[in-house]
Amino acid sequence: MQVTIDKNSGYCFGVEFAIKMAEDEMENKEPLYCLGDIVHNDMEVKRLSEKGLVVIDREQLQELSNCKVLIRAHGEPPETYKLAIENNIELIDASCPVVLKLQNRVKNAFDKMERENGQIVIYGKKGHAEVIGLTGQTLEKAIVVMEDADLEKIDYNRPITLFSQTTKSTKGFYALSEKIEQKIKSTKGELTEIDFNSNDSICRQVSNREPQLQRFAQENDVILFVSGKKSSNGKALYQVCLSENPRSYFIESEEEIDQDWFQQAERVGICGATSTPMWLMEQVKSYVDGIEERLLQD
Repeated sequence: MQVTIDKNSGYCFGVEFAIKMAEDEMENKEPLYCLGDIVHNDMEVKRLSEKGLVVIDREQLQELSNCKVLIRAHGEPPETYKLAIENNIELIDASCPVVLKLQNRVKNAFDKMERENGQIVIYGKKGHAEVIGLTGQTLEKAIVVMEDADLEKIDYNRPITLFSQTTKSTKGFYALSEKIEQKIKSTKGELTEIDFNSNDSICRQVSNREPQLQRFAQENDVILFVSGKKSSNGKALYQVCLSENPRSYFIESEEEIDQDWFQQAERVGICGATSTPMWLMEQVKSYVDGIEERLLQD
């Protein structure tokens, strides 16, 4: 049985950068707090907490002062930076450059929409860390949409500027964009440039993984998709695998593997989300290699 790890899987640049910053800071042996899980993968969060990284929530941040707090790749709203100044908190800012650029675009578009009595719409998961950072650029006026029911929140008589959370699927974004166009046409009878400005702000390092994963899923008999259950990106990419290969299994670690999955399988592929560490996929590979060795001994 040939077991292969997908070379395109694992951390995106933003997550890798944030984890390296955290590890570098912890070498100083000073307490380091992280606002929210540094990555949506419990195994990696556990590894870093054992090194000394302390995860806090927004309420706990209010109580801190004279310390260091890491901002993870997802970015933060302006209020976080304001609070840090007031409480003498040193921020170790590991916001992903792609996210920071998007925050700036959303802020500029919001200022324009305010002048034109328009609306900012964000395709994303309400409450997701990145989305909180984006809506913070709009004084919390942005409309967050995820499903068709959310489209009822939009006023189609007013101008609309659409952005996406960077880790959403391109297919979902363009389907949503088309639905908004149709609703404007049915409401106003026409669609002009002023009515709707659609901005595909999905990170290409993320979206390019979809066709790569499709090929990888087709090339293997069994797929083990390794990801944290909190990862939005993980859920989306797993569906890509499952659509191409019905013998695709979502696991958080090797402990969830059932050896019956590998019956009559010659090729096993291991892949993961942008929040999945390579060491974890390698751990899964070692376990699968070990299953075959144990079966041969039996």
